[in-house]
Amino acid sequence: MSIQSITHVEFHCTDAGLAAARLGADYGFTVEPGVPQPDGLRTVRLRQGSIRLHFHSATDPAHPVARYAARHGDGVAVIALGCTDPRASLERAERHGAVVLDRAGGLVAGFGDVALRFVPQPDRAAAVAAAGAPAAGPATAPTPADALLEALDHAAICVPAGELAPAVRFCEAALGLHRIFGEYIEVGEQAMDSSVVQSASGEVTFTLIEPDTARRPGQIDTFLADHDGAGVQHLAFRTGDIATAVRAGRARGVEFLSTPGAYYDALAERLGGTAIPVGTLRELDVLVDQDHGGQLFQIFARSTHPRRTFFLELIERQGAGTFGTANIKALYEAVERQRAAASV
Repeated sequence: MSIQSITHVEFHCTDAGLAAARLGADYGFTVEPGVPQPDGLRTVRLRQGSIRLHFHSATDPAHPVARYAARHGDGVAVIALGCTDPRASLERAERHGAVVLDRAGGLVAGFGDVALRFVPQPDRAAAVAAAGAPAAGPATAPTPADALLEALDHAAICVPAGELAPAVRFCEAALGLHRIFGEYIEVGEQAMDSSVVQSASGEVTFTLIEPDTARRPGQIDTFLADHDGAGVQHLAFRTGDIATAVRAGRARGVEFLSTPGAYYDALAERLGGTAIPVGTLRELDVLVDQDHGGQLFQIFARSTHPRRTFFLELIERQGAGTFGTANIKALYEAVERQRAAASV
């Protein structure tokens, strides 16, 4: 399959400049040079490491960008997939039921109003092998020396109850992704089901989540109601130094979700040693878990979205390739505490 990576993510906003400025200032992104746009459409592009974020807004309320923002609020509207053969990828998706929204633009319907865009990306591994040169990291524009975020680790997408299994089948058949992980999470009287799908390259990862409507309504139900349908709940940015990244974010004014002290009291018994000292994790409210490959460290930022339907995550992987088990529940509980506090 030719899908290699997520080349960029497109946000549809009421004010692209304001949305980009806020996120850029909070997380240290650099503004890329502007490109000409059709009349009435504004685009601001941010970059850091291999992460590319495009913010669009439109003055015409009938424009698709404006309609998306009016219905869902600012949010991720398009995920661009880098492909060695975008046309073949689109044709495969169409054969397996994807609705083509813009053939010339390589755009198909994905999850609710979140679209997928197939864009060119050379198969760098094959090119390097053919040239006999040593492999290097992804080709990116220069970033500031103090840049802390390296790549887009995954996108978490909420779907209505009953749509998780069809969404996984769509990812497998239409996109060539593979299911690598699944977890049913219970928090009190609430519950959700999740599956993780990933490309063969390991660079495209979607965490798909649906609520269990047989249980008491919870945060996934709230997201679907407030967002008005399926959508991207959060993006996770990968970093090589989560402690420094969290401290830098806090210094810029980012608020991260807290974790009860009891979580850290149990770490030694649950995991043994941790690559980052437990005292540092406790100080920063960073979560830790492990799988067969190693450890991973995660934290959620407090949502600043007016509808509380979108937020960001920071993640550091030290060998771990999945998401652990305990962290998923702990992260769910952290978001639930924020939701409960906001409703008081």
